[in-house]
Amino acid sequence: MLVHKKMIQKLNQGAKTEYKKCLQEVKTIWEKEHDQVNKFRKFAFAVADKLLFYSKLEKEFSDNYYKENSPDALRAKNSQLFNELKAENYKVCYANPEYTSEVFGTKLGPMFASYYTSVRSCLNFAFEHKLYALQRKLGQFLELYELLKVRNEETSKYKEIIIKLTKDLHIDRTTIHILEQFDPEISKYEDIVMNADLSNTNYLYQYGKNISANEVKTAEFLMNYPEDKINKLVKAMVKAYIRGFELSRKDIKKKETLKIIYNIGQERIVRKLVKSFNAKGFKVILNDAVSTSANRQYGYDHRFDKALYFDEDFIKRMLAHQEEVMKACSDHLVKFSGPIFFTKFGDKPFKPVQKKTCLKLSGEQQKLNQFYSISMNKSYQKYMPRTETSFSIIGFPVPDIGDQFEAIFEDTLALNMIDTEHHEKIQQHIVDELDKADFVHVKGKNGNKTDIMVKMQKLVDPSKHTNFVNCGADVNIPVGEVFTSPTLKSTNGVLHVKETYLKSMRFENLKITFKDGYVNKYTCSNFQDEEDNKSYIQENILFPHETLPLGEFAIGTNTMSHVMSKKYNILPIMPVLIVEKMGPHFAIGDTCFSWEEDFAVFNPIDGKEITARENEHSAMRKIDIQKAYTNCHTDITLPYEDLDFITAITSEGEKIDIIRNSRFVVPGTEELNIPLNALRNDNQ
Repeated sequence: MLVHKKMIQKLNQGAKTEYKKCLQEVKTIWEKEHDQVNKFRKFAFAVADKLLFYSKLEKEFSDNYYKENSPDALRAKNSQLFNELKAENYKVCYANPEYTSEVFGTKLGPMFASYYTSVRSCLNFAFEHKLYALQRKLGQFLELYELLKVRNEETSKYKEIIIKLTKDLHIDRTTIHILEQFDPEISKYEDIVMNADLSNTNYLYQYGKNISANEVKTAEFLMNYPEDKINKLVKAMVKAYIRGFELSRKDIKKKETLKIIYNIGQERIVRKLVKSFNAKGFKVILNDAVSTSANRQYGYDHRFDKALYFDEDFIKRMLAHQEEVMKACSDHLVKFSGPIFFTKFGDKPFKPVQKKTCLKLSGEQQKLNQFYSISMNKSYQKYMPRTETSFSIIGFPVPDIGDQFEAIFEDTLALNMIDTEHHEKIQQHIVDELDKADFVHVKGKNGNKTDIMVKMQKLVDPSKHTNFVNCGADVNIPVGEVFTSPTLKSTNGVLHVKETYLKSMRFENLKITFKDGYVNKYTCSNFQDEEDNKSYIQENILFPHETLPLGEFAIGTNTMSHVMSKKYNILPIMPVLIVEKMGPHFAIGDTCFSWEEDFAVFNPIDGKEITARENEHSAMRKIDIQKAYTNCHTDITLPYEDLDFITAITSEGEKIDIIRNSRFVVPGTEELNIPLNALRNDNQ
């Protein structure tokens, strides 16, 4: 904490004089351009106005500010921070590349939208009192203004100024960023989580993030939630996290810190969780709090903004720079055990608009992006290898899900509390049959066109080895799947899902054809234009690749979760974390064992080693690590009611049904059908 504070104080002190000078110059510009009608000078005024607003906010922000102001005043201020991004205002917002392209043309427009978005990042600097960062943006604007005031339209000159800050790497600034991620003594939101008055929703606005009805209603709901239920949940989560280490035979005693990534409004649960881990000797990092997006189209429009500066020289310098910083921060990195994620579901559905005005990565930049991602991952693996770390993820609904939010929350809690050891014993019967398979045949029904043959890996010694992970509720809560890394060659067929949400985006009639384990063809029916459909899949599932391997084949066994989704009619908006437990699913991209293929893992029931930890694609790491990993892993699930059968086919041609007519048929799995049968009876 001392090092971090001193670094910020040093940078702030060094920037203080220039900050005041630049701030005054920006005020002068604001006054001068206030009533201008010229498009360039109107843009200059908007940027100046935004920068001055953030500078004023930096002065006002304090803990007392949130204690002294009324909820109405705090809501009004929060609305002011994000109002221009709301859908009705975004149409004429300078962050919208479609709007800026209409105003400035297709060359300058996307660049100006990207720049304006970077100006909005000053909101975080204001809340964190980082004057040095605010000063950099003020100085950048003053340079840009020299072009704007004379209405210069030379794209290259604007670009040079806009990307200069990103390319200006600085050891202290990057070190601060790394420390804020892994130093438990910093923990930005610790004071809010551990000390705020949770009986008053004023504390929500202290994050400086968009606070919607989701965050407010979640906090209000948990204010009066039974203490014993929270205690039970927290106890289960702590046990699951530690069990993840035990089952994978990793030494958690070597670690000292962990991170909790939660949704704003869940502080009452997180506070208990922190105390429980503290009691076990862990320091908890609290610097990732998620809130409802003011407008998901905004984020979607700017997902490729790095196209402005992403080149080989930048990547080379950035990798060397990052390695130097991580080495300096290695004491914190090696102590980190991994994160706990609170995922959410129930947000209002998002169907993005495909805009031709958005910045996009070129083909060459996409290749560079893959190289950069793998290289960065390799650097992190040096200090935080997957063979020594773990994680745990759990999901809950948000109030946007509808009037039945509270009932859905209760049923989700019940799902998350299913006895994992009992369920693992049932799943073992499925694993035993699947281990006899040479292929697994999955066939859809009811208009579902899925028809795929998945090639299994050959077991060297079936008495000691297994292909499938018997997955309980440790790293992935709730319990309920068995999975493997299939052989790519000879894995052929079609995967079809009528409706699904992947990465919070809706896909209609998603159809993917595999040839020898790789995506060969793909389409959906989201748009009238077939090219738009293919582009949508390429950018949001395959990116930055032209194709991806089938990294995982799994069978979800949590039939209770499926019944819950049907009960409330929420299947399309359930999170992947739960959806993957309610039917067969196929993950395209990396295997579940990426970066730890050579680390032996064993099943909890029979103690057999899971040997299907790599496929032909990940095996390339032995020759060229850049070719082995995709940095993608997207689960696509086929629901039970659209499933005709899953059949294991032995090398002798014997067929062993795992599921037939949407029901489990392996002896010993009868219990899994009870919720499904009850649902059918209710619907008759």
